Amino acid sequence: MIRAFAAIDMPDDIRAALVRVQESLPVKRPVPPENLHLTLVFLGELPEPVLDDVHLAFSAINPPGFDLTLDGLGLFGGGRPRLAYAGVGESAELRHLQSKLEQAARGAGASIERRRYTPHVSLAYLDPTASGRDRLERAIAARADFRAGPFPVTGFGLYRSDLGHGSACYTELVHYPLSAPRRDTYVP
Repeated sequence: MIRAFAAIDMPDDIRAALVRVQESLPVKRPVPPENLHLTLVFLGELPEPVLDDVHLAFSAINPPGFDLTLDGLGLFGGGRPRLAYAGVGESAELRHLQSKLEQAARGAGASIERRRYTPHVSLAYLDPTASGRDRLERAIAARADFRAGPFPVTGFGLYRSDLGHGSACYTELVHYPLSAPRRDTYVP
């Protein structure tokens, strides 16, 4: 069984901006810089033959590339936050790609959790029982105007996630390039 997900990796300049944000937050478990990504579809634990089928299904998807902007910070978990994150500006192209990947994964035999997709980049995992929530909420509010990008999305990856002591180790198994952005205007 292989724990896997599809994601967009962050360009170096965006990753650096995210690390600066992490450093400004009073958190104990920031996501390591090399693990900063935008998950498109979490596949969970898959047997290798199903992962092979998912790969073939992903290979058949070829939408055009697009630009993304990270926009704002937030907390997931309501009154007991468990995750600090950077938000993603609205993008019809991102939603289209995510939907296509989810459909392809299901068609290949992966059991994808059915819930609304909320695009984000995880910044830190939080202990919902720890004190200091007010301080964290103030730090998040102080950076509410965070913005990074736009940056070009030219592909996505299929990643393996190996859990261990400390942070997970992510390995890109396959990179899928997106086609060149379509031009809707005539350029002589």
